[in-house]
Amino acid sequence: MTIPMFTICTPAYNGAHTLFRVYNSLKSQTLQDFEWIVIDDGSIDNTAEIIGRWQSEADFSIVYHYQPNSGKPVAFNRGVKMARGELFLIIDHDDAFLPESLESMLNWWRDIPVAERDEFTGIVTLCQFEDGNLCSQPFPTSPLDTNSLDLRFKYKVRGETWGFHRTTVLKAYPFPEDPSTRYIPENIIWDDIARNYKIRCINEPLRIFYQDAGVPLSNRISNRAPHKKALHKNYILHFLNRDFDYFRHDPITFSKWAVLYVRYSLHLRDWSFFGPVRFNSAGAFALVCLALVPGTLVYLADRLKIRI
Repeated sequence: MTIPMFTICTPAYNGAHTLFRVYNSLKSQTLQDFEWIVIDDGSIDNTAEIIGRWQSEADFSIVYHYQPNSGKPVAFNRGVKMARGELFLIIDHDDAFLPESLESMLNWWRDIPVAERDEFTGIVTLCQFEDGNLCSQPFPTSPLDTNSLDLRFKYKVRGETWGFHRTTVLKAYPFPEDPSTRYIPENIIWDDIARNYKIRCINEPLRIFYQDAGVPLSNRISNRAPHKKALHKNYILHFLNRDFDYFRHDPITFSKWAVLYVRYSLHLRDWSFFGPVRFNSAGAFALVCLALVPGTLVYLADRLKIRI
């Protein structure tokens, strides 16, 4: 069996009404050297039926895998394990991409000298909304060889971007599978990878980001009750410890994380949250100590809102 260049992976949960966007995008690609893996995360709609019909008519490989509802990180890990392609590209079930997306990204990848390619994990491109407006500011230069940490903290690039990673890299960096929460911040993995690999950023908006599927995940998370958001406390601590060497580039973000860590720890009644043993960065420990008062005040405001 021929090994494809790309594995396109779509975690899907009750996405039967929008999956056609991904399917149509794949049919129209100018580069057809790919497989499509759909990880059905416990859907109760007719996702399986639709995928079965497409499997019988498509000119490319479609692999369908059903799992009990476990969340996107588990689905992502499953897709990586099943992937045969050299390059791994994730696309949500409610988004689409341009006909030249795969060909363009592959051309940019092949522009990296072979002797240097092992230093890179992949290509990152821009995203656009349906009306053509960008989902984030452009990269400061194009191409830009950097990593996700520098991109966020030094270059201050925020918003939706898109791209692929080498499959072998992703196999070495699986997402944590946390049964206490279905949502895990993706930077847990992207920034771990950033410590060892570069990305090449390209000012081409190749993914179309739709907003008609409801409130974006990031907003749904931010609107959740504080005691539910508190389940992400340890991930915030992980960011503070791991990435504190970037504090000087973005002190505001790190200060907000410290306040959130105090706030969420109090919601979970984790009274030893500021014990020095929790920290492998003296700077992160000092910042959390400074955040004790504002974090406690935010926690008390949460409690007052709950009572009201």
